[in-house]
Amino acid sequence: MLSYLAHYFTTFGPLRLLRYVTLRTLCATGTAALIGFIIGPWLISRLRTLKFGQHYDDDRTGDLATRFDKKNTPTMGGLLIFISVFVSSLLWAAPNVWVIVSLFVFTALTAVGFRDDYLKVIRKSRDGISSKEKILWQTLTTIIAVVILCMHPMSALKIRELWVPFIKHPVIASMPLIALFVLIYFWIVGFSNAINLTDGLDGLAIGCTISVALVYGIMAYAAGRITIAEYLFIGHVPGTDELTVVCGSIIGAGIAFLWYNSHPAEVFMGDTGSLALGGLIGIIAFMVQQPLTLVIVGGVFVWEAVSVIIQVGYFKYTKRSTGEGKRYFLMAPIHHHFQRKGWPETKVVLRFWVISLICAIAGLGTLKLR
Repeated sequence: MLSYLAHYFTTFGPLRLLRYVTLRTLCATGTAALIGFIIGPWLISRLRTLKFGQHYDDDRTGDLATRFDKKNTPTMGGLLIFISVFVSSLLWAAPNVWVIVSLFVFTALTAVGFRDDYLKVIRKSRDGISSKEKILWQTLTTIIAVVILCMHPMSALKIRELWVPFIKHPVIASMPLIALFVLIYFWIVGFSNAINLTDGLDGLAIGCTISVALVYGIMAYAAGRITIAEYLFIGHVPGTDELTVVCGSIIGAGIAFLWYNSHPAEVFMGDTGSLALGGLIGIIAFMVQQPLTLVIVGGVFVWEAVSVIIQVGYFKYTKRSTGEGKRYFLMAPIHHHFQRKGWPETKVVLRFWVISLICAIAGLGTLKLR
């Protein structure tokens, strides 16, 4: 929105700086962080007053619970992230189809996650919205996003190209509509659930999200600039550089949320934050034509999700073959496995951050290795 002020630089010269995506990204990062720090104490206080905490025992942690009582820690902290990202992006990003679709997906999935968290709180159980209802809303969100992207002249052709790491040209120049929908849906749902699984220790999920957002901010800028895109042999997608501003907002909001979510956490993001952040990152990865690179950049999220799949699959397999189900890991998701091995929570979080940073650098390196 504020980018429009650049048109009045003849009246006030410094306004011309608002034409630069890099400056607006820095401003968006700072604005999102500032909003988060300002509303954080008030929001946490309100959530505590309303008793919007996890008032039920969580079998996933069991005897791993520390002397700090997490049971009554407020959830729905994803509202802090949503407000910070949405307002900051609205202020600093020049609106185009890429920005609008990303914020639509973010808003829709925040609403789904909030309803899920709210039902869990009032029912005092793990039972939020049903799986069918969640799938319905995620499907509807994906359909609307795909329809907008396929109908808008700026995105209609580019969104149907499929790029993979290490290849200098799209492996599919024009994907069938059904294939496009399935892939985007899988990415939105898959990474929403992956971040949700990772959100089991204080600061773990949001810390890894910050490194992923940083890399995709760089990728969005590179894809939106024809000279950089041609130099790196990646797809040039006009207008996606504005998604750099959105990624900057995620980083700023993430920093503010981490301030309150660091151990011992004052608030949890809940499904309100994890579903929305996973969906937002998933759709951005597709729009900048780097969907498969997200498997590398978001390696920690993938690792967490795969550990659960292995655990469940191995348990079912051994139960069928021996009559007694066995577990491959001590506990899943895998961060709890390391807790079972005796690692303190803070050590697990910090080491996973290091792994996430390594994955981010590796993913960034794929831009040049083609």
